[in-house]
Amino acid sequence: MIELRGLTKTFGDFTAVDDLDLRIETGEFFGLLGPNGAGKTTTISMMSTVLLPTAGEILIDGVPLTRRANEQKRKLSVITQEYSMRQDMNMEEVMEYQGRLYRLPRKVIREKTEELLDFAGLGEYRRRTVRHLSGGMKRKLMICRALMIEPEILLLDEPTAGMDALSRRQMWNLLRKVNNNRMTIVLTTHYIEEAQALCDRVALINRGKLQKLDSPDALIRELGPFAVDETAENDLKTRYFQSRDEAIEYLSSAGETAALRATTLEDVFVVVAGRKLEGR
Repeated sequence: MIELRGLTKTFGDFTAVDDLDLRIETGEFFGLLGPNGAGKTTTISMMSTVLLPTAGEILIDGVPLTRRANEQKRKLSVITQEYSMRQDMNMEEVMEYQGRLYRLPRKVIREKTEELLDFAGLGEYRRRTVRHLSGGMKRKLMICRALMIEPEILLLDEPTAGMDALSRRQMWNLLRKVNNNRMTIVLTTHYIEEAQALCDRVALINRGKLQKLDSPDALIRELGPFAVDETAENDLKTRYFQSRDEAIEYLSSAGETAALRATTLEDVFVVVAGRKLEGR
């Protein structure tokens, strides 16, 4: 279990994360969502000890996480937005290098390399160098590398950034398989449909503060599971309804440009962030 208690990070006069309280259960697939500059990456950076909190604390299984807490840090693996692998190494060499960093026996490295590359569907490409991999294959390799040390928690900062739609779906399937093994996953993403498809719960953050916290389905139900989009004078307005009958009744009196659809997590995101931004 991960607990964030009063987590705060300031840079001079700017507060990136503001008194954030979260509890992430063991084995949960948890999403951090918010507009650019909301504090998502800063939060992940503190959870990985790359940044130190200005105030508050992070606990893993009840023990404070610090840069010196090696036993706690060993439970974590982090995958950043940037590719962080030598371009002249092939997949097997990347995996071997990771294993040696953590002083794993060579036999274990070989066995885990084969197991993980096959798990990610990369086995037949094991001798292909990083520079000749597609973006999606690089992301999968980064996950394999992170899993080499058998972490309990996987921190993912925009893991599908820059991927095409097919590669993104393949990554989703891989992450589901990882989570099915009871690994706790914390995800930041700009793809709202990604969070809706993968996450057990999501936290909507804006200006470093927690705005909403619940499962995607619960957040959608709260807003209204049925949406009617209506275009008027090049302006799109959406109304949300708790029942299909209510939505159809409204639709029958609306203009020809109105259309009924299911509400998505992206609607929740727009409403929450939009209201906040309007208060500027």
